[in-house]
Formats: sequence, structure tokens, C-alpha cells
Amino acid sequence: MATPARLHPAAARTPLLPNRQEGDEVSRWLQEEYPAIRARASEEKAELVWADQCGLRSDTAPPGRSWASAGQNPLVRVNGRRFKVNIMSAVASRGALWFTVFPGKFTAKVFCAFLDRLARQAGRKVHVIADRHPVHRSKAVRAWLAENTERVELRLMPGYSPELNPDELLNADLKRHIHAARTASADDLAHETRRFLRRRQKQPHIVCGYFAARHVPYTIQ
Repeated sequence: MATPARLHPAAARTPLLPNRQEGDEVSRWLQEEYPAIRARASEEKAELVWADQCGLRSDTAPPGRSWASAGQNPLVRVNGRRFKVNIMSAVASRGALWFTVFPGKFTAKVFCAFLDRLARQAGRKVHVIADRHPVHRSKAVRAWLAENTERVELRLMPGYSPELNPDELLNADLKRHIHAARTASADDLAHETRRFLRRRQKQPHIVCGYFAARHVPYTIQ
């Protein structure tokens, strides 16, 4: 019988990183950059939020389980049409949730409008942490931020590090409960998505739970 291979002790202690993720950047984020952002937000009595965007497509296989009579395969009826909606959201560790649902592409105009509404609804300055999506780094967004420095500051996370963003847990929650393939139209899908997100807004304990997931407790420690 072949002897099972053993990991070197040093290798066993080294976390596996997603492809293309830079370990040094992640370490610097965890140990230096994020603590500084959090301290600055606290000093300014600003809202600290985590933002992300995602999409729901009708041609995605519906998740979950179904049922059928004994001896028969379960079948799930889907519409067979192709449509999608996009979602931009932000969450705070106190359990707050903001979102917008839109049918078109995610653009600088959409993002800036979301940031503007986010600041108005928060009622104070907002520090927004997001990934390095091209829209977030676009010239139009940088120009808008320069004109709104007293209201919004945008901080970008290390590249290819979605596991460090608590808002990704909201995306997973959304996709687990909204079965896009079973909706009849883009309007129907948008309606179901908004209804789910409004329900989550009234369930701050669930939003707080996103910050307790495996890779993100550092956001509240």
C-alpha cells in the first residue's frame, strides 16, 4: 500500500490563496490598511460599509432540492427565456443594508448614483470598501469622489480577494433564495429581488451574521 504524502509543517500552516491573489497585499490589508481605514472612520464618526455588485440570470440552473413521488425523478419547471438583473448593495456591521436593482450594465453613472444615495440615507459621511472592479477605478468615479470628499471615501481591497468582503455573503444569500430561472420576466425577477432585499433590511441580525463568516471576522475585531 502506498504511503500517503505528508505536507511539510510550514506548508500546512500556509493558507491556500485563490488564483492570482497576492499574499503580501492581503497581509498588508489585514494588518495595516484596514485598521487605518477603520480608525479614520471612527475618528470622523462616519459609516463604514462594504459594497459589491452581482447579477442574477434566468439561464442559471436553479439551486436547492425538489421532491417527487417515490420512484420518479423530481422536475423543476423553468421559463427557458434569457434575461437578467443587476444588484449593487452595501452592508454595515451594525446590520444596515442598502441596495439598488437595475436592468442595465453596471456603469460609473450607476455606481456614483448609488454612492450619492448611500450617503444621503446614511445621514453622515460614508467610507465605502469595495473590490477593484474597473468601474470603481474609472476616471468618472474618481472625478465624482473628488467632488464629494466630505461625503464619501472609497477604499479598494486587494485584488482577487472576494472572501474578505462581507457583502459577498449577501450575494450568496440572495442567489440561494431567488431562483431566477423560475421567474417569468426581468420585471418579475427584479420584483422578487427587491422584495427579498427589503426583507433582509428588516432582519439586521442576519446582516450582522455575514460579518461572522469564516474569513471576515477581522472586520469587527
